[in-house]
Amino acid sequence: MIKPFVPQLVYIEPRALEYPLGVELKDKFEKMGIEIRETTSHNQVRNIPGDNHLQKYRNAKSTLVVGVRKTLNFDTSKPSAEYAIPFATGCMGHCHYCYLQTTMGSKPYIRTYVNVEEILDRAEQYMKERAPQITRFEAACTSDIVGIDHLTHTLKHAIEYFGESDLGQLRFVTKFHHVDHLLDAKHNGKTRFRFSVNADYVIKYFEPGTSPLDYRIEAANKVAKAGYPLGFIVAPIYIHEGWRDGYRELFEKLDASIPQESRDDITFEMIQHRFTKPAKRVIEKNYPKSKLQMNEEERRYKWGRYGIGKYVYTKDEEHELRETLEYYIGQFFPNAKIEYFT
Repeated sequence: MIKPFVPQLVYIEPRALEYPLGVELKDKFEKMGIEIRETTSHNQVRNIPGDNHLQKYRNAKSTLVVGVRKTLNFDTSKPSAEYAIPFATGCMGHCHYCYLQTTMGSKPYIRTYVNVEEILDRAEQYMKERAPQITRFEAACTSDIVGIDHLTHTLKHAIEYFGESDLGQLRFVTKFHHVDHLLDAKHNGKTRFRFSVNADYVIKYFEPGTSPLDYRIEAANKVAKAGYPLGFIVAPIYIHEGWRDGYRELFEKLDASIPQESRDDITFEMIQHRFTKPAKRVIEKNYPKSKLQMNEEERRYKWGRYGIGKYVYTKDEEHELRETLEYYIGQFFPNAKIEYFT
């Protein structure tokens, strides 16, 4: 049973205490008896405990930094949404394949930003610029925000904010089942709540520190009954021994749990496993015993953004993966919207 995340160590920026949420979190962590340290900036956290890289990396993943988001220009988040809305950075999960390992580099600790109203005001500006079009905001580009929201309630606040919006919609994805506090949020159908799901093999070997599949599916059922638009991300789609059976069992479990009334507006996003050479180096450093297969000779090289190419499955493998999973989805969720990404 994966319990809700509790940090072992907390750092707080002095400026964070100028915001009500910063004061509230400091008081909360003091009452919980968690060690609190001061840091000049959420980008300059040093002295994470540990005698070697692996110890420091694991301790960083259980460290929470309470800071102020200074950059209020949002990154784009195509194709999932128009913009990434930055409420948090980092994740307590230990997914071996995760791209955050390379994008966060030497800062794998978790950051939560307390200037929430400033972030939402900036979102409002983006919405006005694109009016009368709907603007979608992705809240999980650089974090699994559900994993810390039982502490901060930032996500719940944002859900209710967008629930009142005429021009904005919120999206996020999670591997955690700690959703009960979000079920009564006044979302008004403006937030799509997505769960990352996979074959049991992938979750067992490559997603330590996250909720088991059955818990995620149970949480998805709760979310659907609370009226949220629902979605699933199957990522990474990974070829392993028995993968066809593993993915069929996944969709059978979803079919057995998801209410019929939620299926007319359900989405599936599928992303095949890929890696870059820099990512491979970081993964092997952070998870030296990982079973993750990253053999360049068995993959197809595909040019990526910023001049860094990625290794994906061969055309034949990709075709078989896509055809197989789309067949399963069509069998159980014939009205679902499906997107497939390499």
